[in-house]
Amino acid sequence: MSTFILISNSMIPIGKVVKFINKDYKSHPVRFIVEVVAWILSISASVIMAATVPNPPLLIIYLLWVIGCSLYSWAAISRGSFGLLANYALLTAIDTYGLIAIL
Repeated sequence: MSTFILISNSMIPIGKVVKFINKDYKSHPVRFIVEVVAWILSISASVIMAATVPNPPLLIIYLLWVIGCSLYSWAAISRGSFGLLANYALLTAIDTYGLIAIL
């Protein structure tokens, strides 16, 4: 019996997800690690924000966002993905503006 993950009303076996992750890591380990670090930074910023409202430590959060989005931008270039690059480059610019504004 296989274990499944529900994604967009579709059942995907966990084995396929694990294979996808392994294939992604083996194809470009540096990019994989950069994306995991960026993901950790992004999740950390969100958790800090949620845990500290209504007075979040914006300097820390903006730093995490800028670093994470910059890493994601590099990964998007490495993947050859214009859509991801456009998204993360714009988020990097917006968050950098926010960071500068609070300094």
